[in-house]
Amino acid sequence: MPRVLQILNRFNLGGPTHNAAYLTRYMAPEFETLLIGGSQEATEAGSQYITKSMGVEPLILPELQREVAPWRDRSAYRRIKQVIKDFKPDIVHTHAAKAGAVGRMAAADLGVKGIVHTFHGHVFHSYFGPVRTALYKSIERYLAKRSHRIIAISERQRDELVDEHRICEGSKVDVIPLGFDLMPFQLEQERKRALFRRVYGVADDELAVGIVGRLVPIKNHDLFLEVIMRVRERTGLKLRAFIVGDGEERERLQAQTARLGLSQVMGPYFNGHPFGHGVNGKPMVKPAEVTFTSWIKEIDIVNAGLDIAMLTSLNEGTPVSLIEAQASNRPVVSTDVGGIRNIVQADETALLCPSGDAEGLAAALERLARSAGLRDRMGKGGWDFVRDRYHYTRLIDDTARLYRKLLA
Repeated sequence: MPRVLQILNRFNLGGPTHNAAYLTRYMAPEFETLLIGGSQEATEAGSQYITKSMGVEPLILPELQREVAPWRDRSAYRRIKQVIKDFKPDIVHTHAAKAGAVGRMAAADLGVKGIVHTFHGHVFHSYFGPVRTALYKSIERYLAKRSHRIIAISERQRDELVDEHRICEGSKVDVIPLGFDLMPFQLEQERKRALFRRVYGVADDELAVGIVGRLVPIKNHDLFLEVIMRVRERTGLKLRAFIVGDGEERERLQAQTARLGLSQVMGPYFNGHPFGHGVNGKPMVKPAEVTFTSWIKEIDIVNAGLDIAMLTSLNEGTPVSLIEAQASNRPVVSTDVGGIRNIVQADETALLCPSGDAEGLAAALERLARSAGLRDRMGKGGWDFVRDRYHYTRLIDDTARLYRKLLA
């Protein structure tokens, strides 16, 4: 039986963890798979409950950290080389930048037959200045030469890697979108919606607008807050904004919320199942114009409670939050960056605007907020669009086909 070593940066909430976990769990019996990865960062929610729910026990390498640190990276490189020597994989499949760098170097130095890397996103614009960006591009070009196949998770990302940033030739790239178990987002939607709105005190005549993701500069939550303020001020619509996630930007974003004159509240920090039953049917938190919820694992409950999902990022690969929003029959308002256009249907399931276009996003949000019929029509189209395209069985089939081609 061929052996595959999956290497992941860290186990945080997001597409890479789901992707690697599904590939580890469901490639058997054709492939024997071992999953290794770094530990989560302090500002991120852990996602090892995802691997645990699938019966996957990853090997954690504390040395494998997201930030560049030469002494620690050398230690991670040595640990991965030892794992390769012990496990003897036929294929090493790395995910995201740091695991891709250290893992591919180790695999190439030991002569592994098949070296595969998945770009779950990239840092080639909107992250760093021109000098540092040029350095990272040079590193990725070098690593691409030591890889047998590169996986892009959208057609747009493939075009960026090949034509825009010239990381590798197009013949080396396969497009394999992410895959998930999306059925939970369709189940018991009315019950979940009532639960979310009771906990947060969302009235029947209020519209809940949510953004899900890490609170980091690339997600551009300032733009989200600006759009919410504009729509509230000029329309009088009763909007409730929910910022779901946490990270290094939270305190600054809370200060910005206050400067914009929006009332705010921190939602409860949940452990396990978040929502309970409230107290005598009363809200668990005081209603406010902006609610910072921190991390919530049960995103199916969050999406059921929302009316509109937003994303205001400067750069994206394949944002899981928008796939999950469509699986929940929720319309989307988003910036048109990275691979977003590949995972939504513009003007059918999502309204897209250029990056940084506060007025365009405000107009799109207002349009949806004023029309229940438009929200319903766009929301219903989401499930039909993502149901098969982003199911994990399609991910498994596509990846197995690639592995067979490599081993042949």
